Order: sequence, then structure tokens, then C-alpha cells
Amino acid sequence: MKLVPTKLQDAFVIEPTLYGDDRGFFFESFNHKIFTELTGFDGQFVQDNHSRSQQGVLRGLHYQLRQPQGKLVRVVSGEVFDVAVDLRKSSPTFGQWAAEVLSAENKKMFWMPSGFAHGFMVLSESADFLYKTDDYYAPEHERCIQWDDKQLAIDWPLGRIPSLSKPLLSDKDSAGIPFADAEYYA
Repeated sequence: MKLVPTKLQDAFVIEPTLYGDDRGFFFESFNHKIFTELTGFDGQFVQDNHSRSQQGVLRGLHYQLRQPQGKLVRVVSGEVFDVAVDLRKSSPTFGQWAAEVLSAENKKMFWMPSGFAHGFMVLSESADFLYKTDDYYAPEHERCIQWDDKQLAIDWPLGRIPSLSKPLLSDKDSAGIPFADAEYYA
């Protein structure tokens, strides 16, 4: 595995070592010992999630104020534009975002420890998105920041889908609040 820094403190892209030939491929999608050595993460993952979304769906920007979740995310079918926003007031990268295209083809993973908001937009016809979390989902503590917040100015690749003028959002994501009004981590 290779660790690639992002512009956000403590958030990384992970490129697995791939072994392949004309029959197919093999790679370790997770190895606790190597992951800990690379990232410094000393916790444990307690929940695996799998979502499937159609092209143009945007999920996020989600975070849990209590029971914050560190997430290791990857795509096993399709392609997404994946975004992390640093919500840790004490961080030198507070209020900044980083993005990475994750796909079944590139097999990259994105690690964001607790203290980040997370979202993604599906670029392919559909995408299967997997993520490990280091705390349990707690809907009563979940918050959502507007995907198109002017202060964050995330450069979502809407132009990659010609028929799309606005992403497909859930009611919850449509009701996201501005970054300036969000609750942050210490």
C-alpha cells in the first residue's frame, strides 16, 4: 500500500499494491497492521457500509457531531468524486476540502479520520461505494452541510454529466445548512 497525502491534515489517499495477470487481479483492500503503520490510526473499525447510487446522485456533506466517524472509503463498481471537509477548529486545514476520484478501475481508497464532513457524487452510470467506520451510525447526531456552500466552494464536476444541471439529492441533503452555521469539532 502507498499513502498519498492530501492537502488536508491527517486525510490520505491510499493506493493498494495490485497483483495481476491475464486471469485477473488480487490486492489487500485492508490490512490493520499496514494501515496503522501508514496512517497512525490506532482504533478499530466497527461498521462496514455499502451504498449503490445512480449517476448524478450526490450524498453529503455528512458528519456526526457526537460519535464522529473516521471513514475509509472505496468504490467497487463505477466511479465517484469523493470529498472530505476538515471541520476541526484546531486544525491548520479547518474549513478546507480535498477531493479524489475513486473508481473500481483505480482501486484508490480515501481515509478521513473523525472530524471531517464527507460527501460524494456518482460520475458513472451507477456506483457501489464501500466504507469502514470507526464508530457506529448515530442518526440523532448526524449533521449535513450544503453541498454547494459558497464559502467552501467545492468544485463538483457537474460538467462531466452533460444532462445534469443539478445533482440528485435526498430531502435530507437538500436541507443541508451553510458551512458558516454548522457545528464544528474542537
